[in-house]
Amino acid sequence: MLNAGCVWLFDLDNTLHNASPHIFPHINRSMREYIERHLGVDEAEANRIRQSYWQRYGATLLGLMRHHDTDPAHFLKETHQFPDLRRMVVFPHPTLHALRRLPGRKIIFSNAPRHYLDAVLDITGLWRHIDTAYSVESTRFRPKPMAAGYRALLKAERLDARRCVMVEDSLQNLITAKKLGMKTVWVSAGSQNSPYVDVKIKSVLELPQRCGRL
Repeated sequence: MLNAGCVWLFDLDNTLHNASPHIFPHINRSMREYIERHLGVDEAEANRIRQSYWQRYGATLLGLMRHHDTDPAHFLKETHQFPDLRRMVVFPHPTLHALRRLPGRKIIFSNAPRHYLDAVLDITGLWRHIDTAYSVESTRFRPKPMAAGYRALLKAERLDARRCVMVEDSLQNLITAKKLGMKTVWVSAGSQNSPYVDVKIKSVLELPQRCGRL
């Protein structure tokens, strides 16, 4: 069994809450509209750019920064505005009990902007069960899967990667974590497996029963 000296690094969207029904469609639409406005392209080309950068870099923002000199703070502010976020969050409340049962520190490590991350943690009550949270601003806009973002968190928290467990829905992000020496938990209902994954679960609700395998 893991001891209290371990540190859990949790992704937020589609790991601790379900962003697929309402939040991700809204963000994707906002990103497409942003790209249309700022790059002067039509809807189809904006969608192609958004998806290709996400597939290539793991984050649309990275592609826009690298190829179009996009201001990350402006992009994140414009694309993460929600008319009624509380209604859009889909969160299984037993998650709070599952987190309480896990030994060790718990840190949120998200590519989301701070204002959105704080709002979701407040709505769900997750703030009461984690020690701290890292947004994309916390890593100076070096989002996962960039190794520099992980290293920034490890340095700031004075952590040994070998004592950390990364819990994520993104395999690409887990590959970076594994290469840095972390244990990895993949939250996925799919059939794919990977040598970069130590434990695969369908929901974080399974973590207390499965963490012994780490």
